[in-house]
Amino acid sequence: TRFGTCHIVESGGKMFMFDCGPGTTYKMSKKGWHALDVDVLCFSHHHFDHTADYAAFLLTRWDHSTGNETPLRVFGPTGTEQLTERLIGDDGAFSTDWNARVNHPLSHRMHKERGGSLPRPKPTVDARDIAPGVIYESDGFKITAGPTEHVQPYLDSLAYRLDTPDGSLVFTGDAQPCDLIVDLARGADALVSLCGNFQSSLEERGIARGQTGTLGAAEMATEAGVSQLFLVHVGPALSTPEAEARALAEIATIYPGQTTLTRELTTYDILPGETTRALRSPDTHPHIHRH
Repeated sequence: TRFGTCHIVESGGKMFMFDCGPGTTYKMSKKGWHALDVDVLCFSHHHFDHTADYAAFLLTRWDHSTGNETPLRVFGPTGTEQLTERLIGDDGAFSTDWNARVNHPLSHRMHKERGGSLPRPKPTVDARDIAPGVIYESDGFKITAGPTEHVQPYLDSLAYRLDTPDGSLVFTGDAQPCDLIVDLARGADALVSLCGNFQSSLEERGIARGQTGTLGAAEMATEAGVSQLFLVHVGPALSTPEAEARALAEIATIYPGQTTLTRELTTYDILPGETTRALRSPDTHPHIHRH
């Protein structure tokens, strides 16, 4: 019942997308959204379950573009510019597609019917490889990128904090619990955390390094002092009603705030508030990696 990963935040007439996994463009249409509605896209890392729909998203957005929409801005770790160029660049995988649409009279007619004008421009996207720090600031919105620990040195990965006039939230992406994420999330209203399985299962199987389970998510949310914890990228082991109840009960032994185990195509409100912040101590929170 869950496929790939993509999260969209709506606030103040803007739409921010975090990751673009399999089926994203189709699932947006199920919610009544269009690729043209997105102002900013941020990639956490370049595993395919976070990027596989990027081509469909870019080409749908471009094909329906009339030139009057907000230009798309794309941010991500090393490889974001290369991925974009290899998909829609002059010699990219889909260059034969857009070249036909730019030049054929049928595509010209379709473009004009949608409100565009000729000559039809080729796809262009402002895609950037970024380093940690503030990457976007406009009209009271700010996005800050922070380093995380996932599968380095093979892929760089980032977490993101989005501060809006309505509230603030942090996306961990795929990462192990670490104080890098805690520091980024301090004072935010919500933490959107990877939670693939029970912590005990990850540790028993020797696969806890590089990813987050129930206890790790709870410890980060508690230490950061967020008022809401959203569990995403949830695996099959947590997807039955019985497993969900057990996971939430386990998390509640550590984290005093509101926890939601999320479902696809569901919208959640971010509610500003406070929780009791626990001591920053390896003994108190043994699953958080310290630097």
